[in-house]
Amino acid sequence: MSEEKVPIYIKKELYERLKKHVKESGGFESIEEFVEFVLNEVLEEEEEEEVYSPEEEEEIKRRLRSLGYL
Repeated sequence: MSEEKVPIYIKKELYERLKKHVKESGGFESIEEFVEFVLNEVLEEEEEEEVYSPEEEEEIKRRLRSLGYL
């Protein structure tokens, strides 16, 4: 079952570079598949980044000070 897709516009030069990369790598069936993969990887990395609350940051700083790092 296919998911609905929307167009995204990029510079032709970038498209041509992607086309060459996809052809040479052999790991992807299409440029669209490669772009979806890369964008998913970037978004997952950002979601995995830990964000500390101000209270947690203060606790971390307190512990680092007590250990002599700050």
